[in-house]
Amino acid sequence: MAVPTLPTFLLPLLFLLLSTTLSPVSSAGCDEGDMKALLNIKESLGNPADLSSWLPNTDCCNWSSIGCSENGRVYIFYLYALNVSSQIPSAIGELSALESLTLDTMPGLTGPIPPSFAKLSRLFLLQISDTSISGPVPTFLFRTNLSALTLSNNKLSGPIPPALSSLSYLRYLDLSGNSLTGTIPPGLLHGEYRFFILSHNKLTGEIPQSYGDGDVDTIDLGHNQLTGDPSFLFSSVKPMTKIDLSWNELEFDMTHVMFPHHLTYLDLSHNRIRGRVSKSFMDLNELTYLNLTYNRLCGEIPTGRAMVRHGAECYLHNKCLCGTPLPPCRNATMS
Repeated sequence: MAVPTLPTFLLPLLFLLLSTTLSPVSSAGCDEGDMKALLNIKESLGNPADLSSWLPNTDCCNWSSIGCSENGRVYIFYLYALNVSSQIPSAIGELSALESLTLDTMPGLTGPIPPSFAKLSRLFLLQISDTSISGPVPTFLFRTNLSALTLSNNKLSGPIPPALSSLSYLRYLDLSGNSLTGTIPPGLLHGEYRFFILSHNKLTGEIPQSYGDGDVDTIDLGHNQLTGDPSFLFSSVKPMTKIDLSWNELEFDMTHVMFPHHLTYLDLSHNRIRGRVSKSFMDLNELTYLNLTYNRLCGEIPTGRAMVRHGAECYLHNKCLCGTPLPPCRNATMS
């Protein structure tokens, strides 16, 4: 089975390599317990044709979608675009040496994440994306060793469990594209180079102050029902490269806000932002995408330097913005 290259912006390079390097490296032959678990997984999935190489009396380290360590333990397991109609096999939890698990683009995969996953104490990458799994984000995942958790574009519901904050190495979290409700728990991410992606859910309440601290590269909370003032996220010295807070009910005065110098993507559209367009945009030389539409901004748009990159489409549907690239202001002192 061909393994696709995951977009580099989804996971740090280390995780990318683990998810795509599936060639066997075992010199000891497959562990018998792991082989038994894999055969149970195959049967639970309805013996799909893509797993035809999974045959008894052969070395499971030579099977597709498997990576083995030097002592014959399965530590990488990747299934992509299988035509199945089943729940997630609980036998995956028997792969006790597993470090990286990806189940991607399988709309026929249903049911909850099985409790047996709590036994995967070495697991530091879990990706289940574009499936039909449902139920809550499991609290028992705190028993793993996750550094990256992606459960995107599924049918998960309920709140984000605060217990995930005890995952002391978690620095990449993507729960986008579900029906999650409730507030965002504080302190879910730790360490350096953090990615925080909860877009396209039904989350409410204010963004916790803890997400304005530390080495955060990406914050994507768009398409929720969040309220309050998120301006604590912004500062010229913060390392963020992408911020998406669009389609919420957020409110703040942008006039004197300083945005991170390394921003490449900023979407604040469809909120309740007031004041003037910040002059700090003039110095954001790496900003290639800007969307401030559908807010309550007013006054003359700053011009000069990096502002030349941003056309009228960036500012439409505000209260009373004017000046280049919009029509001229009638009163240069309007506010």
